[in-house]
Amino acid sequence: MRFEQFLRDSATRFPDKTALVTQGKRLTYAQLDDLSDELAQGLINRGIARGDRVVLFLDNSAEAVVSIFATLKAGAVFCPVNPSTKADKLAYIINNCRARALITQQKTAAVAADAALACPSLALTVVADGDAAPSHAGFAHWGDVLAVPAFRLMVGAPGIDLDLAMLVYTSGSTGFPKGVMMTHQNVIAAAKSITTYLENTSDDIILNVLPIAFDYGLYQVLMAVKVGATLVLEKSFAFPQVILARAAEEKVTGLPLVPTMAAIIIAQRNLEPGALPDLRYITNTAAALPPTHIERLQALFPHVALYSMYGLTECKRCTWLPPAELKNRISSVGIAIPGTEAYVVGEDGERAPAGVVGELVIRGAHVMKGYWENPEATARALRPGPHEWERVLYTGDLFRTDEEGFLYFVGRKDDIIKSRGEKVAPKEVENIIYALPGIAEVAVIGVPDAILGSAIKAVVATEPGANISEVDVVRHCARFLEDYMIPKFVEFRPSLPKTESGKISRRLVAETQAGNAQNA
Repeated sequence: MRFEQFLRDSATRFPDKTALVTQGKRLTYAQLDDLSDELAQGLINRGIARGDRVVLFLDNSAEAVVSIFATLKAGAVFCPVNPSTKADKLAYIINNCRARALITQQKTAAVAADAALACPSLALTVVADGDAAPSHAGFAHWGDVLAVPAFRLMVGAPGIDLDLAMLVYTSGSTGFPKGVMMTHQNVIAAAKSITTYLENTSDDIILNVLPIAFDYGLYQVLMAVKVGATLVLEKSFAFPQVILARAAEEKVTGLPLVPTMAAIIIAQRNLEPGALPDLRYITNTAAALPPTHIERLQALFPHVALYSMYGLTECKRCTWLPPAELKNRISSVGIAIPGTEAYVVGEDGERAPAGVVGELVIRGAHVMKGYWENPEATARALRPGPHEWERVLYTGDLFRTDEEGFLYFVGRKDDIIKSRGEKVAPKEVENIIYALPGIAEVAVIGVPDAILGSAIKAVVATEPGANISEVDVVRHCARFLEDYMIPKFVEFRPSLPKTESGKISRRLVAETQAGNAQNA
């Protein structure tokens, strides 16, 4: 089975049900199915064939959702790219996967045009909004590409489930993004597992503000369509009061978030406990929620199941913590998602006993097929598993387990700071600092030190009105941490730099630190 079949099935079961709410538009499942059929046929008419790559350079919109399923129905592979991406990086991605088509929008058309000039593989560039294509040479408009409305694409998968469904580019240590290859089988396995433990049904109404160019936001679209739920799609969380009002208005039952969103929500002064009475669950991934954030979310939403999770693009999701376990294991990211296995290995490659820190390894049908045309990086990530016929995913993340097998995130391998000859996990220090009232954001980095090797530095942003000094942070850390883990330096900033997916970036924090030092 290929993933686009889930849209056909939901359109058959719930033709008049609202599938998508976004930007004042409401599309039923029948309309979403028909529109994606028309665009799929239009792409085929313009020469897009099975296995071709189609780059979607779009923000959260109805056009983006239609384009995802149209690409799949055409037998092609969709590649979502964040619309804030610059021309050079966009051109790199297009050239790396030799994309045949690019679908963009009016506000990013100039960037797309600059990138397209350097991309000989492109045969078609489509502008999805507005009344007409801009004057850039070779641009087509969405309306011109759509097939005749009376036409309906013939039912029947143009391929099999082992074909690639999507390429999602993720940051690489070399500075060049890597294309994560996910087949229809991979996507279905991940979506089935996640919707199982979240107990999603067609009655769910899911609010998504996360970019669908990234897998956490993207899977909100895919999972909603799989179960026939309604997706309320917003462009960002820049205006939290507006978004929370929308959640109440639409009677939202599911809210996926990342730690920066959690920090904003718990800082809302007019949000009373028990708000959003229809809300059934909140999920978190991208980075672990600090325990203090979890406690404050639970106080605000005592009727809501809170799922702490962990995942990465290479397999979508790895672990989930059953909400009933939060009370006793607030720092854990849980156990392997249904149908998969997650375990920790030491430097010798053997499974590590409870309490010993090692690298997390993932087995399951949701594990990627590799990085697009990058055999060296693929070989580092996918290595021989317990059986001679399989490859398992080495995540590059450090974890430990407790005696019952629950997993705890320690840090990225390349994030570990060596100070005074001791290894310091930034996440452990950050969690302690987050427990200090008034802290909104924190990133812990290592800075060069002639005596210590690396000194611990905490870069923090405080909540509005908070009166916290460097001494307050250091004294607080001294109460809970070993002396070698206590920050030697504390820097205050209005906010911390983040990745395109909204996660605080220690790398960007460190680069800003280095830049400031050079300018001093």
